[in-house]
Amino acid sequence: MKIMKKNVGSIDKIIRLVLAMVFVVLNLTHVTTGVIGIVLLVLAIVFAATSFIGFCPLYLPFGLNTGAKEEE
Repeated sequence: MKIMKKNVGSIDKIIRLVLAMVFVVLNLTHVTTGVIGIVLLVLAIVFAATSFIGFCPLYLPFGLNTGAKEEE
């Protein structure tokens, strides 16, 4: 039994990675600083991690799944 079934699809992964890169660039170019900069860096790490893992825990309570449907 798998505890973490993949629930992040290909397009979702690409969007998450692009957003993560944008957030990092905004921080490195000092467009965002202070608390907002830190929050965006944390979000960038979360987006990149969930993209690579293929699992988003926030999707579970809402029953969301952007990945391919599994046959049972």
